Amino acid sequence: MDTVLDHTFLPANDPQESVRFYTAIMGFQQGENFGPFEVVRVNQDLTLDIAQADSTPELHYAFAMDRETFDAVFNRIKAAGLTYGDGPFSSNNMRGPGRTHGAHGLADSVYFHDPSGHMIEIRSY
Repeated sequence: MDTVLDHTFLPANDPQESVRFYTAIMGFQQGENFGPFEVVRVNQDLTLDIAQADSTPELHYAFAMDRETFDAVFNRIKAAGLTYGDGPFSSNNMRGPGRTHGAHGLADSVYFHDPSGHMIEIRSY
């Protein structure tokens, strides 16, 4: 079996607001909650375990997706009036998609922030 990321911790100022963001904008599914975590299912192999945090360092989460999903998410970003950009150091220039490197080389990408200030990247190879 290949090694894959199973789940990751996502600290949030307001976990419920984060769940709404990741389900409405990213199109993820709300999962079953466990203990102190609100769970959002990214796909069958990955969940985000969202927990209350008094202080949230800015983390970077990059999600690769097929072109149809990428276009749908990007359209929801624009429709919601979110600030976005074409690169990791220009995440607020309202341009994009840009072309940046990832695990599989160059891809179209858009950068924006979630409600807790984490940088979110969507990319389509």
